[in-house]
Amino acid sequence: MPSRLIIVLSVLYPVVVYVGGRYFPPQALALVLALVVLTRRTGAFGVRIGPWSVACGLILAVLAFGLNDALPLKMYPVAVNASLLAIFASSLRYPPPIAERIARIRVPDLPPEAVAYTRKVTQAWCVFFVANGLVALWTATRWPVQAWFYYNGIIAYLLVGVMFGGEWLVRRRVLAGYHW
Repeated sequence: MPSRLIIVLSVLYPVVVYVGGRYFPPQALALVLALVVLTRRTGAFGVRIGPWSVACGLILAVLAFGLNDALPLKMYPVAVNASLLAIFASSLRYPPPIAERIARIRVPDLPPEAVAYTRKVTQAWCVFFVANGLVALWTATRWPVQAWFYYNGIIAYLLVGVMFGGEWLVRRRVLAGYHW
């Protein structure tokens, strides 16, 4: 399956679960989740999908299929946030942080101020993934599927955009005198 289609399915996953849930049993949607998990090679920020992330996604797909229940399908955004949190947090412990790695693609010779700033950005993303993951968990377990869809399929993406845009504005201000 072409990777672009998998990326589209991944991004539209909440739509697939919400709309698909009206027409298909959770078992059929579990197969979509398994397809996405098994064929996607990179995740957000170009980070390679690790074996633990794949295993977690497959466990959710197997549970949804075996139980014929949508709850494991709705837990996938929680798993994605937990995986990204683990990757970003581990990069703080075992440098360079993810934001620095991404910055060095564009500017291999970052000034020390930029390196310090990228550490703070990585920490900010860790906080974001904790908060977003907790809300995703709350919506999956306590809210109706329509509210789960609105948060995980629309609001969470808007919040990611706000984080990116806000970070870009802060970076321009903080590092105004540096060329990187």
